Amino acid sequence: MKKVVIGMSGGVDSSVAAIILQKQGYDVIGLFMRNWDSLADGELNGPKTQSGICPQEEDYNDAKAVCDKLGIPLYRKDFVKEYWNYVFTYFLEELKAGRTPNPDIMCNKYIKFDMFAEEARKLGADYIATGHYARLENGHLLRGVDSNKDQTYFLCQVSKEQFKNVLFPIGDMEKKEVRKIAEEYDLITAKKKDSTGICFIGERNFKNFLKNYLPNQPGDVVNIETKEVMGKHIGLMNYTIGQRKGLNIGGTEDKMFVVGKDLEKNILYICLGEDNDYLISTSCLVDQVNLLGEKIEKCTAKFRYRQQDIPVELEWKENNEVLVKYPQGIKSVTPGQACVFYNGEECLGGGIIKEVQKEGKKLWYL
Repeated sequence: MKKVVIGMSGGVDSSVAAIILQKQGYDVIGLFMRNWDSLADGELNGPKTQSGICPQEEDYNDAKAVCDKLGIPLYRKDFVKEYWNYVFTYFLEELKAGRTPNPDIMCNKYIKFDMFAEEARKLGADYIATGHYARLENGHLLRGVDSNKDQTYFLCQVSKEQFKNVLFPIGDMEKKEVRKIAEEYDLITAKKKDSTGICFIGERNFKNFLKNYLPNQPGDVVNIETKEVMGKHIGLMNYTIGQRKGLNIGGTEDKMFVVGKDLEKNILYICLGEDNDYLISTSCLVDQVNLLGEKIEKCTAKFRYRQQDIPVELEWKENNEVLVKYPQGIKSVTPGQACVFYNGEECLGGGIIKEVQKEGKKLWYL
């Protein structure tokens, strides 16, 4: 009997993934990852559940309850130091550089499909499994069947080598089907809401949390067209391109959008209307490209999660970079976010947006 070590998160997806693996005849072992120590950063008043414990501990308790019910052993492993070194430090450095990072992508690359996999091998795993909505067929990464939950965007930096001996048990299922199975088994996670927020840090007031690591440096909010000072921002790292909520600039806020940042002058640039020309770009330079499929010149791309596929042309460069062209113009392409390539159902990989351009020239305010 082949042995599978599955990442048990305390959520419904990994719970049902474990059930599917059992039905398929695998010897299933659960492994819970603890990647964040809320006490280490002085967050004694951090988020708590209704039961008065931190969400991460509640997740472990839920994972343990599910494993006990299914007759699966559950191990627990701390990756707190590794998460800090490889994911959270990257996250902070990107924010300081004025970019908008996606730590979940790096968590998959460095933790879930690297260090977790190594720990699973110590437990004798033939395979590792997760509750991702994605599919692997003949070495190709395919979108999850549930288009609303597809998570291939977050897997774009995982290498082909890392995907060997990986199973995605619920990749060909709809979310409602996953919930139904959990309810049939009367699992504690059956009606548990999906987690949101930063990977493993959870749901909390992001601005308050960030102040523990990056002190706020208030500065001017400036209308990029009129050069009028509209108000004060609380620190450039708290804003992203295309944002219109939380600008604190009075009655016109619902019509104003973030379009850029000047790190040297500590200015947040905004502009009127979501269709303003400052939000539109026609190409971007993407680096840190991880290629999972064929190197082609025409495909589709996503510049952020849940975005509709955009037709693009790819001009491959040296140094693991590619120029992504979309002459029709796209709104709010943001440095630091992932650009992920698709050929139909197949995820071809992706990289990190390094530079945003219009008509071949870098946009000075991005």
